[in-house]
Order: sequence, then structure tokens, then C-alpha cells
Amino acid sequence: MFILQNISFIHSDREVLFDSISLSVNSKEKIAIIGNNGVGKSTLLKIIAGQLLPAEGAITVSSNPYYVPQIVGQFDGLTIAQVLGIEEKLDALSEILSGDVTDENLSVLDDDWTIEERCIEALSYWYLDGFDLNTKMETLSGGQKTKVFLAGIKIHHPEIVLLDEPTNHLDSTARMRLEQFITETSCAVVVVSHDRSVLNRLDTMCELNKHGIKIYGGNYEFYREQKQLESNALNEDVQSKEKALRKAKETAREAAERKRKIEERGKKQQKKEGTGKAMMDKLKNDAENSASRIKNVHADKIYSIKQELNDLRKEISECDKMKFEFDNSSLHRHKILVTATEMNFGYNENVLWKNPLDFQIVSGERIVIKGENGTGKTTLLKLILGDIEPTVGTIQRAKIKTVYIDQNYSLLNTTLSVYQQANAFNDGTLMEHEIKIRLNRFLFTKDFWDKPCAVLSGGEKMRLLLCCLTITNQSPDMIVLDEPTNNLDIQNIEILTAAINAYEGTLIIVSHDLCFLEQIKVGKAIEL
Repeated sequence: MFILQNISFIHSDREVLFDSISLSVNSKEKIAIIGNNGVGKSTLLKIIAGQLLPAEGAITVSSNPYYVPQIVGQFDGLTIAQVLGIEEKLDALSEILSGDVTDENLSVLDDDWTIEERCIEALSYWYLDGFDLNTKMETLSGGQKTKVFLAGIKIHHPEIVLLDEPTNHLDSTARMRLEQFITETSCAVVVVSHDRSVLNRLDTMCELNKHGIKIYGGNYEFYREQKQLESNALNEDVQSKEKALRKAKETAREAAERKRKIEERGKKQQKKEGTGKAMMDKLKNDAENSASRIKNVHADKIYSIKQELNDLRKEISECDKMKFEFDNSSLHRHKILVTATEMNFGYNENVLWKNPLDFQIVSGERIVIKGENGTGKTTLLKLILGDIEPTVGTIQRAKIKTVYIDQNYSLLNTTLSVYQQANAFNDGTLMEHEIKIRLNRFLFTKDFWDKPCAVLSGGEKMRLLLCCLTITNQSPDMIVLDEPTNNLDIQNIEILTAAINAYEGTLIIVSHDLCFLEQIKVGKAIEL
């Protein structure tokens, strides 16, 4: 299908993104390209798609890949037909059917007489029934735009399909359809994704970093198991080196102490025997040279072990380095926090939900709000938070401390530096050095402290916000999360998962990520 040989890519500022990447994908093979944000996964996919050229290396592709991009806003000025690359065929078919049977129209149509039927079938398969092919992309939601590109697979029947974060804007039903497609298709499939459910449908994980690509022959669960084994082995190596370092330092101290005692005995013996001054000076000089050599030998050994230990520690994953220390909510378990009775929201006579909502939220619960795109999940969050009031029925809210974390991390003030933002959550109980210690725990070293929040990645903003929640004097009684994993790579999803599992308060979440919901142990659902 395609072969990459020693591919390198260099940014316009001459920074090397990745170097000497080699990868091959055969017919019907299904692989994932995974790795931390910023390592170049999307760039590598664009190189395979022929949209970018590498700085070095060779590419061999047996047929034109079909590419579903992650970012689709640049297509807003086009129609669905233009995006799918079928506008000319549809125009030619229309002219032929109206009597204009020219060689040019026949050549453009290329005997594809069923193009309209295939388009309707493909759009229907991706839940876009009734959409006109002349509809402008700018009128569609993010999920609908992605579905348009996915529909193109059934229209064009490619041998290679490239998917860049395809689930980012898809609801649960469309995600299940995508997983079904990946499982059943005979195409070769290459996926860049952080969605663990999708990754578990693939045969091979290709972990990309700046220095190369490492292949794991199995789905994501197999990859996680292998990474855990590697992590365990790494931790054992770290512990072994730490033990060796302590032993080397102790040996050096013992050797120095023995040398000192021997020298003292030698001096006493020489004085007793009346050794001359010249000989005494020579013996003293020899002893000092010998001591210096021994000291250097031990110092070199200690330095060597320290270097090896530092190299090993650099390999430890960021999630394993982090420490989560949330204060417990002051609320007693099972306190009623929210009660909705016959609640609905809308304008005039148009309401969101066919059946009014009745539910309670109790302290300590973990609740997911489920529903397809457009069913009012974000509206329900606003009602729970008290940002809006119901137009039908009632909602009662206890006075509690609540934190709402949206997809854009709007709680952060992008005009502040990282340190200033952390200090803004300080209730006056922490000194400057204590805040910086907390920042370090969340991987914000001194190089980050003066950086403006505006330049942080999605994962970094999430980590900073979690850090801020450990700085505030009182942990929130309830945390509300709106699609928290959408803009995160797998590593940062694992960090978020670990943080949430360390939190003991109430959790309300909107998410289509089934693996994430399972790992944070959601126990109740509100269905819309």
C-alpha cells in the first residue's frame, strides 16, 4: 500500500519535528499512529496523503489515499459536493440527462451513472439523511462536517483511508458507526486518534516520537500492557541505580575513612621510628597522591551512576511523575445537591426535551449526561450550574462550591503568566515557594512560570487548571466537565483520569469517550 523510508520533516524555523521515520502498511492492514501532542502525528499523515513533502526520505504509495482531516473549518466556503470532489460529475450527469450529451460530459462522468444514488446512500449511512449536496459546509456542525468527509469513503471506494482524529466532534452513535466501519472495511486504514475505543479496533500501534517510531503488534489494550511492563522494568532500573548510587557514596566515605585512619597510624609509626623530614615529606606526598587517585575513582563512579540515573528518570512518563493532592469536599456523603422536577427549557412553545426532566444529584455521585449532538447537554449543564433558569418546571440547587471546566479551559485567564494564574487561586495560605512546588508537581518547571497561559497547549492548560484546584483553600464540592478529552492526547487523558480518580467530590460530565467514563467509574447517567 505505502512505504516510508527515512522520512524527516523540518519546520520553517528549522526545528526538526521528526527524523528518519520508516513505516510500511500492507493491503487491509489497520494501524494507529499514536504519541504525545506535538510529535508530528498529523504532519506524518499529511505526508502520506501527499499534502506535505518531507525534508528527506522517500515515499512509495500504490494508490491515492482518501484523507479525512482533523481541522475542517477551511472548507466552510465549499458545498458538500465540492468537498467530496464530485461536483463536476454531478454537473455532467445533470447536463447529460437534460440532453447535452457531449464527449466532454461523458468523459467527466466516466460511466459513473449511479453517482447520485451512491452519494445519498453514503450520506444516509453517516446519518446525514436529506442533506442537499449543494449545502454549504459553513451551515453544518463540527460533527456533520466530519461525517461529510467520512461519507466520501463509501463514494470513492479507496484502497487506503487516512483518518486524523475522526471522533473529535462525533456523537456516540456516529462513533459506533465509525468503529463498525473500521472493523468491517477491507481498506488499509491509518488512524491518528486519542479515542481508546477506536484504537482497540486496530491491529498495530505505531508510537511516534522525535527520534523514530516504535511498533507494537496489537491493539491499544495490548500496547498499554506492554507499556506497563516497560514502565515496571524502568522503575526497577531506577530503584537499582538509586541503590547503586547510595552504595557508591557509602563506599567512597568508607574508603576515605580507612585512608584517614591508615595515615594517622603511619604518622605515629614514623614519629616513633624517627623518620627524617625528607622521607616524611615524600611519604606525605605519596599518600596525598594516592588519596587523590582513589577519590577520583570513586567520584567518577558516582558521576557515572548519577548520569545513568538521570537518563532513566527522563524516560519515566509524565503521569507517573505527577502527584495529586486534592482536599476532600466538606460535604457529607449523600447530601442532595440538585433536584429537577418536570424541568424543561425553550423559547415560546418550543422546548428542548420531549419528556421533562426529573432527577437528583447527590454528593459523591459520578454522573454522565448522555445524548446525541443537539439534544441539549450543554444547556442542561448551564441549568445545573445556575447560569440559566428552566422555562418549565423547577430546579433547586444547594449552596456549594462548583467548578466548571469547559473544552476551552475558560477558567484560565490567558493574559496571566503560569505562576500568576496559579497564585490567583491562592487563598492566602500558601507562600510563593509552596505554589512553585505545586507547579513542579504538575510538571511546570521554572521555565514555565513566566510563560503566558495563552501559549499553553490544551494538555498544559488542563494540567494547570488541575494544579490550581490543589492550590485553592477548599476543594470544589462538585466538578462539571464538558467533553474534557476532546483536545487531549492519550498521555494527558491518563493524567486527567488519575486526577479525577484522586478527587472524592461530586462529578458531572459530558463525554462520548466510553473508555474514559469506565476508568473514572461513572455510576449514573442522565439520558437526553
